[in-house]
Amino acid sequence: MKISREWLQTYFDTPLPSAEEIGHALTFHAFEIESVESVKPQDGHGAGNDILDVKVTPNRGHDCLSYRGIAKEVSAILNISLKDDVGLRKSHMEPRTNVVSVHIENPELCARYVAGYIKGVKVGPSPKWLVDRLAAMGQHSINNVVDATNYVMFNIGQPLHAFDAGKLKENNGYSIVVRTAKNGEKIVALDEKEFALKDSMLIIVDGNSDEPIGIAGVKGGMPAGISEATKDIIIESANFNGISVRKTAQALKLRTDASQRFEQQISPELAGYGMRAAAELINEFAGGELVGFVDEYPAPQQKKTVSVSLEKINKVLGTQLTQTDIEDAFTRLGAPPRWQGSTLTLEVPFERLDLNPPAGGPEDLVEEVGRIVGYDKVPAVELPPFEGEVEINANFCAAEHAREELVAKGYSEVVTSVFADKGERVVANKVDGVKPYLRATLTDGLKEAFDRNNRNKDLLGLDEIRLFEIGTIWKGGKEVILLGTIDKRGAKEIALKTETAVAYNDLATSHTDRYQPFSKYPAIVRDIALWVPTGTSADEVESVLVHHAGDLLVKHWKFDEFAKGDKISYAFRLVFQSFDRTLFDGDANERMESIYTAINEKSWEVR
Repeated sequence: MKISREWLQTYFDTPLPSAEEIGHALTFHAFEIESVESVKPQDGHGAGNDILDVKVTPNRGHDCLSYRGIAKEVSAILNISLKDDVGLRKSHMEPRTNVVSVHIENPELCARYVAGYIKGVKVGPSPKWLVDRLAAMGQHSINNVVDATNYVMFNIGQPLHAFDAGKLKENNGYSIVVRTAKNGEKIVALDEKEFALKDSMLIIVDGNSDEPIGIAGVKGGMPAGISEATKDIIIESANFNGISVRKTAQALKLRTDASQRFEQQISPELAGYGMRAAAELINEFAGGELVGFVDEYPAPQQKKTVSVSLEKINKVLGTQLTQTDIEDAFTRLGAPPRWQGSTLTLEVPFERLDLNPPAGGPEDLVEEVGRIVGYDKVPAVELPPFEGEVEINANFCAAEHAREELVAKGYSEVVTSVFADKGERVVANKVDGVKPYLRATLTDGLKEAFDRNNRNKDLLGLDEIRLFEIGTIWKGGKEVILLGTIDKRGAKEIALKTETAVAYNDLATSHTDRYQPFSKYPAIVRDIALWVPTGTSADEVESVLVHHAGDLLVKHWKFDEFAKGDKISYAFRLVFQSFDRTLFDGDANERMESIYTAINEKSWEVR
């Protein structure tokens, strides 16, 4: 996530250090920093703004894909006090209104839906400071209403959306329904692209007309899009199921800033804060009258506590921290603990879903202490002696023995695809349409690899290609680990067992004595056999061939020799290849003509 130092500063009264120092602190205590760059304002006037690209880890996406989340981290790490929590000031949903109704068909897919109704807004341009802040996030300003919702999303992490109430059907009030789509149902999104929906996708519909007006957690629809003519709006601040949003965004190939946050599963408590913040900004920028809110929250998030002992913290970290040290770490994180003897109990902040049971536990509290205190403060100590017997994984042991034995005998290990064009088990989410099954044998893949490599054995200077693979197949309703080998004698495939290592003692040993880089371009092979007078050595003939073959000759060897009368026959294999282009027959023929000329001069005879 891109973080503007200027925007981040709004969370602090104390001047922040440089962007580089902030980045260094985050890197060693929380998240890696992809880059730090200085960006000029869009109009070219004023000082530049330093932007940090923070690589938020998946376990913290629920709270740190926001300025508030990063500000809390910076506060804890650098021990700089936050202002009054500027991101989360109000969450109460007052006043209430019955002009809008909300119905959630499946609360498992939508834990909370807050609708806010504002009348008489004036849609127009946003103030410069807001335009600049959104530009720092790589966002173009759209209008004061949409910009306000985007600002709140980046600021506190709660995605929002605004509908034009005037485009909805009114029947004694407005109706918002959250339901799954019907197969084949369609919606035109705000980018004017039409999407065909499936019954696994969650959508927002106008309850009075049953017309889709938004893809839940992903993108709004054109039927209720905000325009300059908009007067009355309904703001959406909801909490959608992360898995549902991810699958919908993936299926539609429509990943947005909103879907990215919902995919990480954010707290439903955040919806109330997001609604209040957006409503206040819209009133400030676009005027209008806040009529009231509707809050459908079937199962409110309960406060959770987690406990851990001082002894466990120090044992896991290898430290001798005191209660004061640990209390300081959690206080800096905005969650001062309660102590009962040497055991602390933490009331987990609602947004820290990674610490909330059942996802979180004592070990997570230990991690928080370690990273805030600083892992560089944790002393290096020797591990205690291992108590008990060392467990050996039989499959791993057998695989290692087999691997060592086969490599020593000149076999090369390959890893082929687990996908096949036939088999017993069909892959639900196919990588492609060509191989929709999980393999039931290693042999097919090995044969393909063997054929590809066998074409290059001359180039590799090998008499033969020998390959093996250790891998899983799916056959007879079971997963089985097999060893297959393949060479010129054919393919063998057996189950991997402890005795596998000695099952190939009859295989030939390796003749490889050196390795060198090879070209990616194909080679051309030529064989030449010639008669020479008895007494002429093979080395002498080889020297003539190599000299006149030129620099495109990359490999050569004698493969035949026999005497007849007063003559002796030598046969050589010549391999031509370039490191920078594909050779043609003419290239090889030219070198061979040079060789033939030299042979004639020696009065040798080509067979």
